[in-house]
Amino acid sequence: MVPIDSLRRVEILSGLTDEQLLQVASICQVVTYQSQETVVQEGEPSNDLYVIHRGSVEIVLAKNRVTAESLGAPGPQAIVSLGQGQVFGEMALIDHGPRSATVRCTTDDALLYRIRYDDFERLCKQDTDIGYKVMRNIAADLSFKLRHSNLSWK
Repeated sequence: MVPIDSLRRVEILSGLTDEQLLQVASICQVVTYQSQETVVQEGEPSNDLYVIHRGSVEIVLAKNRVTAESLGAPGPQAIVSLGQGQVFGEMALIDHGPRSATVRCTTDDALLYRIRYDDFERLCKQDTDIGYKVMRNIAADLSFKLRHSNLSWK
């Protein structure tokens, strides 16, 4: 089972008790990737949230996407790197929409914890406090990212 000490450092799990973290740990699947291996592909259906336990990944936008950072740059653009304790794919827990970006590993033996939507939903029905706290934390994180992206366009 995934150790709760590693989940304690994950921002979207902030405020969960040790017992609740144990419940989250019970639905985590451990997956490993090598450098340059794609974890999720932009445009594909989303169903999983990932927590980075070891290693790092980069978020890559397709070359036809325009952002303030990529104006005039040819080809796919890495827009951010993520490391230990950070998450990606959180929108999958909210809307099941297509992936908004590709995520690729940048280190060998990257160790990720995958949380499937169906497992998370079942857990939230058993303990609504988990669902409330995680969704509140996801909303705060997405709000921060939206504000940051709006500021970068000004």
